[in-house]
Amino acid sequence: MKPIYIAAYHQSKFGKLLAMTVPEIVAAAIDSTYAEVGADPSAVDVGSIGAACNISLNEQGLLSGLMAMNPGLAGKPIETVENACASGGQAVLSVIQKLQLGLGEVGIAVGYEKMRNDDGKMDGALVGKVLGYFSHPDERVGKTYVFPHLFAEVMETYMKAHGVTERDLAEISSREYANSTYNPFAQMQKIEVSVDEAATPEGRNRYIVDGLPLKTYDCSQISDGYAGMLLATEEGLARLGVAKADCVEIAGVGQATDPLLKGGRDILKPFGAFQAMGAAYAMAGEKPEDVNVAEIHDCFTVMGAIGTEVIGKAEYGKGAEYWREGKAEAKGECGINTSGGLIAKGHPVGATGIAMIGWAAWQLQGKVPAELQVPDPKIAATFNIGGPICASVCTVLRRAE
Repeated sequence: MKPIYIAAYHQSKFGKLLAMTVPEIVAAAIDSTYAEVGADPSAVDVGSIGAACNISLNEQGLLSGLMAMNPGLAGKPIETVENACASGGQAVLSVIQKLQLGLGEVGIAVGYEKMRNDDGKMDGALVGKVLGYFSHPDERVGKTYVFPHLFAEVMETYMKAHGVTERDLAEISSREYANSTYNPFAQMQKIEVSVDEAATPEGRNRYIVDGLPLKTYDCSQISDGYAGMLLATEEGLARLGVAKADCVEIAGVGQATDPLLKGGRDILKPFGAFQAMGAAYAMAGEKPEDVNVAEIHDCFTVMGAIGTEVIGKAEYGKGAEYWREGKAEAKGECGINTSGGLIAKGHPVGATGIAMIGWAAWQLQGKVPAELQVPDPKIAATFNIGGPICASVCTVLRRAE
């Protein structure tokens, strides 16, 4: 297989895009990504764009056609991908596959979501409804907010199985809010959330579902945002005029899908997630112990714990403990979600998977703020999911040599 490199990465600040239209968002993502390295649009051979709520919230389909409206992309192989919250990771994987097939040497992956209105306000009931479409119909019955309810059940199961407390999982939320303070692209900034606050059900931090442990601070944000990534072979880098030494290699990728129905499978050890992560490590020829940078899909705090186990930094059932002991801090054993994660950085669904890879690449390049920079970054892992731990897209990154 041909080595594939990240030649450029760009993202908006996550939170609110206000009155930007979908065509404007797509154009901004493409143009801003090109501008990172001064790329000529004609240098790009293939593309892919990921989004999840483009039709249900934005009334816009055929996003690939919007990409083709941008200079240099008309008439080229471009597709829209939807894999729930793993749509961004799937867009990156789609471009990599095109490059491996020989359809080109340079590709661009774009992901976006506009989940708020033009005033920056959100309709929580509507967003909850349309996100619920990414679950099995049989598991929506009786649930007002489908995904918080499903993951509240996962959280309860995890706590009972492993002897974990709400306070243990609150450590994840508190640490991620602390990280987001220093990330200029994060949605939640200058907001301090102590472990006590994140663990205590009072005020804003209410229980989401009666009788289940999930609280507001256990949840990711409803966000607008976009991200773009230029990917290239060695020949593509030469065409772009980008030195390989200035890039990060996507050394391994893995993708797998579990049954959509959460019930009836081992949700605490999702088979597909472990398969995808294992495939990425095998392709890269790297091991979990070599990883000291990671971005994982913490749509809810329990996924911060499970994700730490999936990437192999904690044993089964020990993910929450890894965070509680401070091992996931930027200056700890492995800096996990130094961006602030989905909980504090934000979660514009289609952009999330690209942003995870992009931030991990910045870590390897020493480009993140000093307070968040992992000392001597070596190998990075990302774990992006969609649905009730159903779709999994994983990558392993390293500095190009």
